[in-house]
Amino acid sequence: TERQQQQPQLPQGFPERETWTRQMDFMMSCVGFAVGLGNVWRFPYLCYKNGGGVFLIPYVLFIFLGGIPIFFLEIALGQFMKAGSINVWNIAPLFKGLGYASMVIVFFCNTYYIMVLAWGFYYLIKSFNSTLPWSTCDNPWNTENCIEIFQLANGRSPIIEFWENKVLNISDGLDEPGVINWELMLCLMAVWVMVYFCVWKGVKSTGKIVYFTATFPYVVLIILLVRGVTLPGAYDGILYYVKPDWSKLGEAQVWIDAGTQIFFSYAIGLGALTALGSYNRFNNDCYKDAFVLALINSGTSFFSGFVVFSILGFMASEQGVDISKVAESGPGLAFIAYPKAVSLMPVAPVWAALFFVMLLLLGLDSQFVGVEGFVTGILDLFPGKYYMRYQREIAVAICCLLCFIIDLSMVTQGGMYVFQLFDYYSASGMTLLWQAFWECVVVAWVYGADRFMDDIARMIGYRPFPWMKWCWSFITPCVCMGIFLFHLLNYKPLTYNNVYVYPWWGEVIGWCLALSSMLCIPVSLVYKLSGAKGTFREVCTISSYSNHCSISQHIRGVESIERVALFMCIIQILSIGLKNKVQKQQFIVAVDALELDYGSVTSLKSIRITHEKAMCVFIGTRLMVVIPLQIDHNASPPQCLLSNTH
Repeated sequence: TERQQQQPQLPQGFPERETWTRQMDFMMSCVGFAVGLGNVWRFPYLCYKNGGGVFLIPYVLFIFLGGIPIFFLEIALGQFMKAGSINVWNIAPLFKGLGYASMVIVFFCNTYYIMVLAWGFYYLIKSFNSTLPWSTCDNPWNTENCIEIFQLANGRSPIIEFWENKVLNISDGLDEPGVINWELMLCLMAVWVMVYFCVWKGVKSTGKIVYFTATFPYVVLIILLVRGVTLPGAYDGILYYVKPDWSKLGEAQVWIDAGTQIFFSYAIGLGALTALGSYNRFNNDCYKDAFVLALINSGTSFFSGFVVFSILGFMASEQGVDISKVAESGPGLAFIAYPKAVSLMPVAPVWAALFFVMLLLLGLDSQFVGVEGFVTGILDLFPGKYYMRYQREIAVAICCLLCFIIDLSMVTQGGMYVFQLFDYYSASGMTLLWQAFWECVVVAWVYGADRFMDDIARMIGYRPFPWMKWCWSFITPCVCMGIFLFHLLNYKPLTYNNVYVYPWWGEVIGWCLALSSMLCIPVSLVYKLSGAKGTFREVCTISSYSNHCSISQHIRGVESIERVALFMCIIQILSIGLKNKVQKQQFIVAVDALELDYGSVTSLKSIRITHEKAMCVFIGTRLMVVIPLQIDHNASPPQCLLSNTH
């Protein structure tokens, strides 16, 4: 009905939340954020390593067991609550640490992820030469061991020397930071400036920019695929990529890699999807959007594999080696294997420039949407009276500047070791899985899976398939915790190139980065419990919706009340203020915010109860006005007056 689909109202004093100009802006932003470098440089290698086409079986299974349910949950939460990653957890105030945890994770991601863009921008600039600088051994940074012929023993490829000696100028360890690479620092600064101007005006401008940054990489991928399949050896490379090895299905690592890749590539647990969803229209069909976006994300990953392995097959053919010798993942693919491959192609600078433009755009929209998610969460914390002009521009500038200062440690000679610490610990599989596990538990078991399904039905006009509720309640938490425990039990200390072992204090720093987000949830829970009055059961039932209300009576739990002596009356409250009298033999008035209108409770200016012994009780999101049994029935019945500010 029209009433059920009415959009919730914001508390008094908050400016109206901006929305996407078109719904396609939201779709493109999600594509730009979720479809990133991991789709191009991680999935193809995992598919090849874990049995080719067989890997798609566990991968697709985990899409429906974990990827889509949590992806949909985060978008729907933001759309319903109209809030960023912190304030959406007002639905379960004791677990608001989930919001802080996601903010910590996305901040770390924003800090180190941009280094990949800085490296890509550096390579792009160097591509504008008649001869690619990483294709020869006659450069100042090359050593006497540089050999252009791959097969020779004890030789080092010019691309490896360009990467390690020129780009990174890498030192011997984490304890030798060395000096700043000024060329790389300027590239880093340029990328941060681009990110700032993509985000500073909000979703109205961001939604337009992603039309280019999210679609042009597909144009480049198609061009590279057309070129790749025409090269000698391309067929062998593609065959290595998709040829099924059925024996791999029995290996636990294959299933773990599939599940972990889903959580990485779907950008789950970062809070940015929640922020993007919060700018949707209230009646947007986010259920359909989640499935479409999942199809685009996973389809891009699979398609990228053909592009990558057609080129790697050509590279292996040209050098006369097995493709396993050239197959790489992560930065090794982007900055060593692929640049080496394009250097063997005719008109190499053109193909190199195309590849690094694609790499830069793939990472750029993921980066600025991540910054958008972080800034949205921060700004949502400010009460309406503190809103001021240009506050978004200032907040974005502070965020970018702070991240840039931290990034300076990654453009030194020891910067690669710092980058790996952030990548391996701060936004690793364990932190994301921990976050995803608690998101499902809180929504399904604290807030209520059925209640959340009702909320979604209010928005989109129909209830999602019950499979979603089953996943949130049972399946997805088990999947998350299972993979989390596997990672924990099979933990291996971090190394660089499988040679350099990080010192003990480096491991400590890494675990501090990981625990800084993971501990937000239990620490916040304990802090809220320690400062609350009443029993544990009573405290757990008090909702933070009281933050928006001026209540004249003490808020208490209902455990101390003899429920058998009480009679309940549920009064339907519309979005306008109503004045309701409690009948002579009725002692409880209950207002269910979610069955009716979220705004009718969150926007209450005051709650006044005339009976001196009455109490206001919050159970979850349900406001109950409780009046003791021992009242004078001959007297005038007490009244509950609810004044709606809207």
